[in-house]
Amino acid sequence: MDLWEKGWFTEVSELWPNQRASFKVEKILAHEKSKYQDILIFKTVSHGRMLALDGIIQCCEFDEFSYQEMVSFLPLNCHFSPKRVLIVGGGDGGVAREVSKHPLVQTIEQCEIDGRVVELCKEHMPFMGVGFSSPKLALHIEDGIKYIENHKNEFDVIITDSSDPVGPAVCLYTDDYFAKLKAALKPKGIICSQGGNAFNYSQEIRELIQVAKRTFSNVAYSTTNVPTYPSGQLGFLLATNDNTVNFEKPLTVFNDKQREEMKLRYYDQNVHNASFQLPLFVKKTLNL
Repeated sequence: MDLWEKGWFTEVSELWPNQRASFKVEKILAHEKSKYQDILIFKTVSHGRMLALDGIIQCCEFDEFSYQEMVSFLPLNCHFSPKRVLIVGGGDGGVAREVSKHPLVQTIEQCEIDGRVVELCKEHMPFMGVGFSSPKLALHIEDGIKYIENHKNEFDVIITDSSDPVGPAVCLYTDDYFAKLKAALKPKGIICSQGGNAFNYSQEIRELIQVAKRTFSNVAYSTTNVPTYPSGQLGFLLATNDNTVNFEKPLTVFNDKQREEMKLRYYDQNVHNASFQLPLFVKKTLNL
């Protein structure tokens, strides 16, 4: 089906077959097929610049910060000393941008399989692509799973910035992948993965939580608001084998000056805590 009609882009996906989202397009900035996927970057009238991969919206200028800040600072601020961080995915640069702000982070390794996403986001979405310019960052254009296999007991925090736990990214939500994450972490390390939408994927999220619990002894689930995503909500799965960690209470709390200097727009310690306060239907369906 043609997704373009009279200057509108429409997101149509088998993942949510009974709903669509449309945005009025001001200008197409880049469109090409890489070795891995169709990459489209365009400027919308209402939501600024937007990235779509294989026709699915990944992020946009209007609300990307609510996801990037939360997926980064939820795990980082629960770790007592997050010096060494690994990002799997994140080709738009947003997670690298946020992780690099953290005062305790010293080095960041990032594995993104599609180098064209990185280059196009640097050029056309600089508000996110700026993350790749961090002196803390070493970027690897390769398969993140293979990278993890070759790096044991190295990382304090591993953030998996991927698409939903259904469809093409399902390999990043398996027992095998979580076992590899565990092996790559230091003993008190923490992982954080994009955790799907509780309105649309409650069964898949429940299974994901069970996968995590088979590998880690301390597992939690939180949410954030991202209006552009289906149903406007997105979750995060956090896990560690350090049972002293209380994910609801951050060990690092940014003061007003730090938040201003870091240009935070969504995350603070109150939002951190509130993100784990789940609606009744979510707790029931996810068995939490």
